[in-house]
Amino acid sequence: MNPTAFSIGGLDVRWYGILIATGMVIGMLMASYNCKWREVDYDNLLNIVLLSIPIGIIGARLYYVAFEFENYKNNIMEAFNIRHGGLAIHGGLIFAITTALIYTKVKKLNFIKFADVAAPSIIFAQALGRWGNFFNQEAHGDAVSYEFIKHFPMFIQKGMNINGVYYNPTFLYESIWNITVFVILMIILRKSKRNGIVFFTYIGLYSMGRFVIEGMRTDSLMLGNIRIAQLVSLSGVVIWIIFIFLNYYKSKLKGGSTKKRP
Repeated sequence: MNPTAFSIGGLDVRWYGILIATGMVIGMLMASYNCKWREVDYDNLLNIVLLSIPIGIIGARLYYVAFEFENYKNNIMEAFNIRHGGLAIHGGLIFAITTALIYTKVKKLNFIKFADVAAPSIIFAQALGRWGNFFNQEAHGDAVSYEFIKHFPMFIQKGMNINGVYYNPTFLYESIWNITVFVILMIILRKSKRNGIVFFTYIGLYSMGRFVIEGMRTDSLMLGNIRIAQLVSLSGVVIWIIFIFLNYYKSKLKGGSTKKRP
């Protein structure tokens, strides 16, 4: 498996970067189309994206390096090299969402409307980005037998054959899950006008899948014996459940007050 797509003037251009960039571009195009479903101004959304993407990438790297600092403390310059991977999506999301919150607060815009429009684009970009992990031969699970891997397409078998050992293609599971979540979010965006339902469903469904898949991976960021991604994912599911409960409670209150009117 060659992680380099091509070279320009001696500089290798890797599939990892190409796929991440492609996901961002497609996501922006999708968001421009989805704006009409939430009456969101695309110019402001584009401003948010252009601010959030670079800050999100910085956050994703900082998050990763912070938990893997032992591998970088003797070579700090390598911490700035993201061409070989090493971006933690949870760190990227935290920094990007914080940036969007600040922007909408300053501009006095409704953050949640923008978040609803952006959520399908984000999960689609994540699904595509996982294939960058495939080319880097990372984000995989434990070693598996040929009897297990033979059920996958040949190119997956070859990509997951690392130094003569086959590995569980967990990147593929997450990519498929993310595409499934993307379809669900696109349906909800069109069927429901309730603010926040798309964004919080994204947080909840992505977190559910990530929690399960993270348990299969061999390269998890750890805090003692705890997988950080599972801890954050569990928090995401709790946030989603709280949102659903509060919306249901508000609906019951609204329905009750309507019935009492003469």
